Amino acid sequence: MTPRRTFDRADANLLLALTDSPRATTAGLAERTGISRNTVHARLNRWDEGGAIRGFDRRIDPAYLGYPLRAFVFTRVQQVHLDAVAEHLRSIVEVISVDGISGEDDLLVQVVARDADDMYRVAGRILDIDGVDRTRTSLVMRELVEYRVTQLIEPDRAGPTRTDDRTSTRTGGPDGGA
Repeated sequence: MTPRRTFDRADANLLLALTDSPRATTAGLAERTGISRNTVHARLNRWDEGGAIRGFDRRIDPAYLGYPLRAFVFTRVQQVHLDAVAEHLRSIVEVISVDGISGEDDLLVQVVARDADDMYRVAGRILDIDGVDRTRTSLVMRELVEYRVTQLIEPDRAGPTRTDDRTSTRTGGPDGGA
């Protein structure tokens, strides 16, 4: 998990511009946001090194690659085998994410498959892992809200424009007005 860092309005504007145009150049982002090119470059490097910017593969639709079915496999694991189970899951190419969760199950494994028979095979591979006690598979029937974070980076939610300006405070309502 990436540690929470505060961001300012310039960060928010830059992140929104990058979301709108992920292939934009540093100079293009600087022009669009009114931030100097060197500052844009430094912030992009900081985000990349800090893990704030995730991989491009999050934007690729598995259906385009021939995997139109998606499911969540709720998995109960013997805790002593958790690391080995996670490593084994990493070796299954149809596993696209694994989250440790609280509650009745231990892992939420997101998988993709080519068809129903392939999904059955993938779910069986997970169940066959030494240390996995049981699984429950739920097919994704339809995506209702796709992965998104831009609603979290509205410029008016961000702090002062300068990150080192500790005396600035925000006033006013949700639109930033008085």
